[in-house]
Amino acid sequence: MAFRPETAKPLNELVEVLLRSPNSLTPGERELIATYVSYLNDCHYCQSIHGAIAAAHLDGDEELVRRVKADFQYADISDKLKALLVIASKVQRGGKQVTVEDVASARSAGATDIEIHDTVLIAAAFCMYNRYVDGLATVQPQDEDMYRQRGKMVARDGYVSVSKTYLPVQPTAR
Repeated sequence: MAFRPETAKPLNELVEVLLRSPNSLTPGERELIATYVSYLNDCHYCQSIHGAIAAAHLDGDEELVRRVKADFQYADISDKLKALLVIASKVQRGGKQVTVEDVASARSAGATDIEIHDTVLIAAAFCMYNRYVDGLATVQPQDEDMYRQRGKMVARDGYVSVSKTYLPVQPTAR
């Protein structure tokens, strides 16, 4: 993001809308969707930072984030969020994987059309973000406390504000 601020700006604005703007899904729930898709895509950085942001929105419940990634069907989340995670996981594999039955199941669990739409868009966007991060061989620290601290900052201040703290970087060869 620091390497190309002109592309980082709209990417951060999109994630701000998707994960933080007023919505019937809480920021924690939307971050869990982003975290789960990033986990399925094996993107260490995105699953770690968005998991930390989700935990910050969920009163520090890192264990819930781990349970959602391990097997969300057994996590202590609503049936609606479980149904939306089914849709997100199918979008991660390919948008055409989502069935009419998946949408009906989400609706019967209480999901609105906007929540279904936003789940699909979050999942699709995070497939792109994950490929962006991994495709550029972005440095992916292993320090969980670094993610925890940054996650609290993003949960508090938002993506657009935090993105202003990026330092310019020079590209490196792989």
